[in-house]
Amino acid sequence: MAMATALRRLSSSVHNQPIHRVFNGGSFYYLSSLPNEAVYEKEKSRKSVKTGLELIPSENFTSVSVMQAVGSVMTNTISEGYPGARYFGGNEYIDMAESLCQKRALEAFRLDPAKWGVNVQSLSGSPSNFQVYTALLKPHERIMALDLPHGGHLSHGYQTDTKKISAVSIFFETMPYRLNESTGYIDYDQLEKSATLFRPKLIVAGASAYARLYDYARIRKVCDKQKAIMLADMAHISGLVASDVIPSPFDYADVVTTTTHKSLRGPRGAMIFFRKGLKEINKQGQEVMYDYEDKINQAVFPGLQGAPHNHKITGLAVALKQAVTPEYKAYQEQVLTNCSKFAQTLMEKGYELVSGGTANHLVLVNLKNKGIDGSRVEKVLESVHIAANKNTVPGDVSAMVPGGIRMGTPALTSRGFVEEDFAKVAYFFDAAIKLALKIKAETKGGWTSRMPNQLLGVGLMLPHCASLGDLLPWEVGTSFRTSFQDKLPGYSLLLGTDCASPDFLLGTDNRTPW
Repeated sequence: MAMATALRRLSSSVHNQPIHRVFNGGSFYYLSSLPNEAVYEKEKSRKSVKTGLELIPSENFTSVSVMQAVGSVMTNTISEGYPGARYFGGNEYIDMAESLCQKRALEAFRLDPAKWGVNVQSLSGSPSNFQVYTALLKPHERIMALDLPHGGHLSHGYQTDTKKISAVSIFFETMPYRLNESTGYIDYDQLEKSATLFRPKLIVAGASAYARLYDYARIRKVCDKQKAIMLADMAHISGLVASDVIPSPFDYADVVTTTTHKSLRGPRGAMIFFRKGLKEINKQGQEVMYDYEDKINQAVFPGLQGAPHNHKITGLAVALKQAVTPEYKAYQEQVLTNCSKFAQTLMEKGYELVSGGTANHLVLVNLKNKGIDGSRVEKVLESVHIAANKNTVPGDVSAMVPGGIRMGTPALTSRGFVEEDFAKVAYFFDAAIKLALKIKAETKGGWTSRMPNQLLGVGLMLPHCASLGDLLPWEVGTSFRTSFQDKLPGYSLLLGTDCASPDFLLGTDNRTPW
């Protein structure tokens, strides 16, 4: 209760103090007093959430409760160091919040605190991966990870034949493993052969555009053979893992990283989980302990970061409490059901999906058989308020003009979309593809990713996209559930009960976190 009382007093002291006026008659404390341009952009963003379709699989809508925590007084304190070992005074309650977040992180993924630890200070996904590399590897030691054009992520060390794209490939030696292009699944046999020759010190099991589930046991076998560390990057799927609706990497990995704002539906940030305790008994009968904890913590701070973002850690603590509820599991189950229906409908309309379908929250559409690229399609979709992203598919040589589009179901499922809604979304996607092909024909192949936006938007695309937009029932009150209030359990979290209250953060408030 001490933390609850302290937060109440701190909040009260902020609100009760007189607020000095600024030149425009407003206040530094209120968004309404910001320049008109800033308020206008905020309102435009708010409207786009209500009237557009968010299909980017790495985006989601966090709860009002999380946003309340992120916007709380927890943002005001600097706290370099870790709970109980700070370089600044006045962090008693910050320590309590961070420790609570760590406790909830382990609980959310059903982990034994004697066997697993977690760092919740990492600011984002790519830094968290780099922090693991620098903690556990020496400079220029070897990393294997899924190739970017085959669904991997930049932070896993991507490079081309002529350029090191990711800084990871500058400081470490990286080698990709790839998909079997005939099936669209990871080629584990070739991965094992390549690992035998390359002898990596660390293998990454994780992707940003892979619509299937990882065979963690198979990668663990390769790691054991090479005496390599297994890093599972579950940034995209951590919400699904927390709900136990897909297999967990924790049974096999040595270290697990994740962002917190994708399927997990928390604030922007990252976590690093690491094994601790007894590792093995060596041939001499001696106990060998995991030594990851100190190395990883020191790599995060002071190695690569300064003070943590305490407001986001507090928001994450709220999201992690939500993640252990039955409503949250119902949400994640619906994410999978929706994605399966979305994939099925797209394939019925003649679209080729990499791997022939999906087993998680996303689909990767290969547009090459349609004679169009992902860059053009992304622009057309954006013009009618559908957010998706161009994405490389196997065989691509350019990330700016790739052959695919990546789409996912977490965000719209948070808005209450169910299977029949995603069948309609597939219809709109198909209409946008036909429009993109028409525009391409009218430009006689001259449309490139470098073409001025004015030409794309006003000179040619706008008339077409306006006519397509007339077909789309965006506004609240249509058949789409765009009001954030729907039938599926758990979506009332977006209405925003005061789950960022001190009592709720401490777990002394017994209300549902929705």
